[in-house]
Amino acid sequence: MRKTFPLLAVAVLFSGLTLAWAAEEVTITGDAVCAKCALKETPKCQNTITTEEKGKKVTYYLAKNAESNKAHQSLSICGATKDAPVKVKATGTVKEEEGKKVLTATKIEAAD
Repeated sequence: MRKTFPLLAVAVLFSGLTLAWAAEEVTITGDAVCAKCALKETPKCQNTITTEEKGKKVTYYLAKNAESNKAHQSLSICGATKDAPVKVKATGTVKEEEGKKVLTATKIEAAD
């Protein structure tokens, strides 16, 4: 029993780490606008990408990181409007926070 418990604890620890590493990378293409300036949903500028999935519009809120900040300026996302959004393609990992889909982008580029 003394030897089994530490081995079990180590196994549980590593299985948890494996789940954290297993976050699947996705690529989405859609309309990008600023959540503050265009959508009036947040107190500070934050990129969003709205796309259609299974016939429904889904909005991804981009986590603030270097890639998101760079795209905010270089692709003029902050100046885009709901009627004239910027078409983008973004790659990263998605998680749900407070009922919203949050994309941590590793790459954002203008869509064709």
